[in-house]
Amino acid sequence: MSDKSLKAAVLGFPIAHSLSPVLHAKAFDLLGIAGSYEAIEVASGGLAEFLKSQGADYDYLSLTMPLKEEVLVIAESSGITVDELALRIQSVNTLVRNGSGWSATSTDGSGFVKALANAGYDHFNSVLILGAGGTARAVAGALDEIADSVAIMGRSVRRNVGIAACFRKLAPEFIAWDDQIDLRNFDLVVNTTPSGAADLVADNIPSKVEGLLFDVLYKPWPTLLARRWSDAGGKVISGLELLLYQGIDQINAVYPLGQKIIDSELRLALTNASK
Repeated sequence: MSDKSLKAAVLGFPIAHSLSPVLHAKAFDLLGIAGSYEAIEVASGGLAEFLKSQGADYDYLSLTMPLKEEVLVIAESSGITVDELALRIQSVNTLVRNGSGWSATSTDGSGFVKALANAGYDHFNSVLILGAGGTARAVAGALDEIADSVAIMGRSVRRNVGIAACFRKLAPEFIAWDDQIDLRNFDLVVNTTPSGAADLVADNIPSKVEGLLFDVLYKPWPTLLARRWSDAGGKVISGLELLLYQGIDQINAVYPLGQKIIDSELRLALTNASK
């Protein structure tokens, strides 16, 4: 049993559906940490007050929507130091207590890459990202290191500048939303859109595909897109894998393990909880 004790939580709205408490509690158990991890409802505009009134009680915090971008707005006034990665992708999912202040980063991109690596993938020639929001920016920043070309298909050109800034090496291509796009032109398709937003794209999937689909959603599962992709012979990675590895990286940021968390046991706990 470790003598380390951690208190942590995931903040966001809505938050009742979050599987993060299952993941982190199981990780604490595997590591022998006497810790607690809870889900706390914090609506838009409420993060600064939460940190002021309750923040000192926590060692680290996971952030989900709508707080991933809000934290950047309040960073200076709330004693938050934001790292280069989070500034570049304009998204934070992790706050770690640092004395009287906080260190902010994002593990969404590293979790995405590790989920791919676990499935046996480390490089792609041509990638399509569906959507251009916060998760898409984290994915874009990570793909900059492992892809030769990346295209983004979003519904609004207003987000193009923000997602383009996530790249340091590649110059992304922007495609107007097209429900009939031929997904066979890409060896990786990443769906970051809300549930149902890509259903018309799913309806137009060819009868045979050979690439990989990474759908960041995990509930409800499978999505129509994931089901149609699988039926056409393609491989699918679900958002549970992203949740798993971004969570492991959050714990590593607070508690350097010196050993590898047993991801298979965490995956089983998540899978059981998501049913």
